Amino acid sequence: MSETATTAQPNSGPYAWYVVAVLILAYTFSFIDRQILTLMVGPIRATLGISDFQLSLLHGLAFALFYSVLGIPIGMMVDRKKRTTIIAIGIAVWSVMTSLCGVAQNFVHLFVARMGVGVGEAALSPGAYSMISDYFPPHQRPRALSLYTSAAYIGGGIATMAGGALIALMPPLNLPGVGTLQPWQAIFIVVGLPGLLVALLVATVREPRRTGLKVGAHPNFSEVRGHLSTWRGAYGLLIIGYAVSGIMWNGAIAWIPTYFIRHFGWTASQVSLPYGLITIGGGVGGINLGGWIATRLRQHGRLDANIIVGLIAIAVAMPSGIAATFAGTPTLALFLFTMFLFGCAIPWGGAVAALQEVTPNQMRGQVSAIYLFCLSLIGIGIGPTLVAGFTDHLFGNDAALGKSIALTIAIAAPVSALLLSLARKPYCRALGAVSF
Repeated sequence: MSETATTAQPNSGPYAWYVVAVLILAYTFSFIDRQILTLMVGPIRATLGISDFQLSLLHGLAFALFYSVLGIPIGMMVDRKKRTTIIAIGIAVWSVMTSLCGVAQNFVHLFVARMGVGVGEAALSPGAYSMISDYFPPHQRPRALSLYTSAAYIGGGIATMAGGALIALMPPLNLPGVGTLQPWQAIFIVVGLPGLLVALLVATVREPRRTGLKVGAHPNFSEVRGHLSTWRGAYGLLIIGYAVSGIMWNGAIAWIPTYFIRHFGWTASQVSLPYGLITIGGGVGGINLGGWIATRLRQHGRLDANIIVGLIAIAVAMPSGIAATFAGTPTLALFLFTMFLFGCAIPWGGAVAALQEVTPNQMRGQVSAIYLFCLSLIGIGIGPTLVAGFTDHLFGNDAALGKSIALTIAIAAPVSALLLSLARKPYCRALGAVSF
């Protein structure tokens, strides 16, 4: 990495948007590999003989554990080394580990493979956030980061639709040395291996020049912790507020396909297409609207624009998500879940942009990793497991899944709204005092 200092703002152009497109492709594949599990709850439970709670650990804790813990040292590498190489290696790792999920013979094997997926994916977003922030000036970052983050919904939707089609079409496979694989196992192999080509594409992307970087500055974790402590009101309330919001989102999306299967008697193939479409439509629409709103508010002088969109998101997502679980028909439930996904998607580009605005360039990788650490352990780690815990231990009935989803939303949404509301003033003070 060059240590030449530069305080000039980045000047976005066609190549910058090409880089965003490549990173969107990578993030799309990461969510395909991450979310393909949600549509195969029934087959995996039947083959491995596990409960909803164990399944939730595969979806949440197994992935989030190493995704979170390794994110911080990877974030330090992002601040010091070539980001495109780090991201490319991460893509290759998670792609191979996704394929290895397909040869799992028991719960422990699948748990370990899912941890490996988390290890690889921990390299993507800290590097992507840092690169995009160097390619775009502050007023364009919410829009660019919203486009990048929208890939989560594109990938989740594709995973759902492709998973449903593959479940219907995929026969058992017989691999030498492995034996007969069930269709769900073969699907993991099919969706995992193409990611290796994406890794090669990312490796060809030009590394951006780091803007606002002090000559020779390589802060260690204690220095980053000191910066966060100085502005702990802004960082703490903002990060934890969005992480708690992630409980609502991750808790619901992990179980919505299963809800339709259990409550309305749909098959996995029946739910895959409509749910995939509403995931893409609601998610991409919401996150890009959020980026547009944040950009407009920021241009009109609202320093807390990136937090306001988080409060708007909760106002849309909470009532629609709860109402969806009480809908009498699958059509109405799909419509309300569309509104829920639309609302949940609104804040995420702004959330990332908010952190980049108050963080020095040489700390962005580590701060992004801390942000993702909290989102993963709290949102991904707790959300799906909380829903499953309510189903298994509070209601004691698989058919009560809708109540579990509604209760999780009803708990997480108000707490998130309170934390984000409290974050507005300290964040504005930090933004007014710190300039990068």
